[in-house]
Amino acid sequence: MQENYVDRILKAKVYDVAVETSLEAAPRLSRRLDNRILFKREDLQPVFSFKIRGAYNKIAQLSAISAQRGVICASAGNHAQGVALGARTRGIPAVIVMPLTTPDIKVQAVADLGGEIVLHGDDYDQAYEHALELGRERGLVFVHPFDDPDVIAGQGTIAMEILRQHHGDEIDAIFVPVGGGGLIAGIAAYVKSLYPRIKIIGVEPEDAAGMYESLRAGKRVTLDRVGMFADGVAVRRVGEETFRLARQYVDEIILVTTDQICAAIQDIFQDTRSIAEAAGALAVAGIKKYVARENCTARTLIAINGGANMNFDRLRYVAERADLGAQREALFAVEMPEVPGSFLRFCELLGRQSVTEFNYRYGDLKAAQIFVGLALTQGKAERDGLLHSIAAAGFAVRDMTDNEMAKLHVRYMVGGQARGLNDERLYRFEFPERPGALLKFLQAIGTGWNISLFHYRNHGSDYGRVLAGIQVPLETRTDFLLHLNELHYAYTEETDNPAYKIFLGG
Repeated sequence: MQENYVDRILKAKVYDVAVETSLEAAPRLSRRLDNRILFKREDLQPVFSFKIRGAYNKIAQLSAISAQRGVICASAGNHAQGVALGARTRGIPAVIVMPLTTPDIKVQAVADLGGEIVLHGDDYDQAYEHALELGRERGLVFVHPFDDPDVIAGQGTIAMEILRQHHGDEIDAIFVPVGGGGLIAGIAAYVKSLYPRIKIIGVEPEDAAGMYESLRAGKRVTLDRVGMFADGVAVRRVGEETFRLARQYVDEIILVTTDQICAAIQDIFQDTRSIAEAAGALAVAGIKKYVARENCTARTLIAINGGANMNFDRLRYVAERADLGAQREALFAVEMPEVPGSFLRFCELLGRQSVTEFNYRYGDLKAAQIFVGLALTQGKAERDGLLHSIAAAGFAVRDMTDNEMAKLHVRYMVGGQARGLNDERLYRFEFPERPGALLKFLQAIGTGWNISLFHYRNHGSDYGRVLAGIQVPLETRTDFLLHLNELHYAYTEETDNPAYKIFLGG
């Protein structure tokens, strides 16, 4: 199969619609990491994503009779645009099934390319099943987003270009975003056939680690749920053929956090003045984690910058989290005596340390709780030093930098604890984000239990995030948990989270 894929890639028909993207040096990031970092700029494709390659190659390989029937796909973004443009180029009809949660900007982009849009279901899986059913009914050819040899070969043309643009003997590793696996399968099959020594390293979000878990298990696994921040790689189950090729050729999969992805988006912007989407920045996040782990220098490392279809209203969230991901900000919870002068003493302790956030509210006669953000220039070592200094000065302090609930909700809610409140349980929820979704969520929770705390922020994502405190007497707790499970909303209980106990708890 190795020779077969090399042959398929060499003969792939992608350049009727795709362009050969540049392989650019990233001087700022290279200096910081003390390695030579190169960006393969797939964000410069006509649809701002590499997906056009595989989608068009599949459509171009269809016989005239099959093509006349038209094509169909399921996608919430980049693959949809690739299929729509590919079909328009060949002059055949295309039906694009998109989840109801798809942002308007992506729906409009597909419409502008001439695709017939069908909105169905709350997630990709529901849209996928409907697309298969609709395809059978109308006799349309299904264009899979990743698990198809022609799609894999189309994505593999990226590797062909890289080795033409930079000699393989001088490349140490190529870092590739991984969702369903089509991109990394095509790149790995081609590169390993010519330069087996070049490492092929996949990068996935920690909360969407389908390929990582599958390779670890030795078989394809289906994730119960996936995080939606990097929506371009939010795949619950990798492809059968892509998994086979990954097992054969991929050296390892690196997992990165949301904060690390946000920091990578900022890194790309600083070198290119372009804004990558979350999935498109995965490879850069992976390079940074790899270099820190290996403590390596003077290597040539290539990142596939996969796409730039970023929702504009998500940029606020990215900016907030980028400094945390790059270890340029620390978040602390500090308890200080409620006596005159203690606030001044704490500020004097910080000295000229740049404060990014300071939240305080009177709590009681004994102690006050402060939520403080501090800018860092030396990463974790500086953070640890600050913690030690604050504790040595007699203040009780806890590090909240890696506390997801504190970063997502509590920092915007600090306002004192609710005294005399009984039976409160705290939960984080996710629900599909569309008009009326918040009301539907509240209606689903129902009126059987009292909501005692509520925080919701729209992050420009496909999913809304809510923090809710709900009074659940002990005798009704079993019924309440049964009710939650029947709602089918993803949730995490946070009642024991220290950020809640310090700043919000009853």
